[in-house]
Amino acid sequence: MKLLGAMILAFSLVGSAYTQTPQTGAAADAGGGQASSQSIKIMRSGSQPSRQGPAENFSGKVRVDPLFEANAPGRARSSLVTFDPGARTAWHTHPLGQALIVTAGVGRVQRWGDPVEEIRKGDVVWIPAGQKHWHGAATNSSMSHIAIVEALDGKSVEWMEKVSDSQYTAAVRAQSSTTNTSTQPRPSQRAIGDFAPKLAELTDNVLYADVWERPELSKRDRSLVTVAALIALNRPDQLRSHLTRARDNGVTQEELIETITHLAFYSGWPNAVTAVGVAKEVFEKK
Repeated sequence: MKLLGAMILAFSLVGSAYTQTPQTGAAADAGGGQASSQSIKIMRSGSQPSRQGPAENFSGKVRVDPLFEANAPGRARSSLVTFDPGARTAWHTHPLGQALIVTAGVGRVQRWGDPVEEIRKGDVVWIPAGQKHWHGAATNSSMSHIAIVEALDGKSVEWMEKVSDSQYTAAVRAQSSTTNTSTQPRPSQRAIGDFAPKLAELTDNVLYADVWERPELSKRDRSLVTVAALIALNRPDQLRSHLTRARDNGVTQEELIETITHLAFYSGWPNAVTAVGVAKEVFEKK
């Protein structure tokens, strides 16, 4: 629901691109008696080819999946952009601004002259018109976002110089929140803290706060390793939470299903069937 709300908010930011002249009189009363010559168009998933982000405008590996192009009188177009860990855009501006909806993983965004900000799944970023900025993945996590821009006189972006390594690795500004999260119990504390406090402490402080934050493997890769191990060991209860974590870390549903299918030949058919049942339950709850 958070992601759905974020998408509604982002589309409202560029909603002027879709504003139509309202029908009046009998046509409006009849529910649009004057039929439009244009029909609803559905772009099926996978029907539009992906492309790599061009090297002159991006650093690292970036995949761009087109979602829709502008149809007059609308001016908005959109793409799903997936950044590998460490990948980012060059500095650039948009003549009418840009909305970003983070759909997976952890990323970064920065306006020229401001500190680097961290962005996560469900966050919506609005970049005002003409503001020089960049955005991309965190150092140890992939990140995907839906980008929505409008064109002015046929142009929607002005590319500039690359983001240097020192700019990219600059300190990230601490997130502020109206909620005092320091008083909230951490995940393992909530689950088993009252029964096994030391195990909960080790899980939260060593496994998640240390091992999962090590830069040698991205969180996406750690999720794939963990999911594969839990499938092979037939641990459905732990697998359930790690499938959710894997999606948050940028692993797609299709990749997770393919992982289960592949492991059927190595970890056994019963383990794979159990894992598919857990995955189906998790994916239907998103």
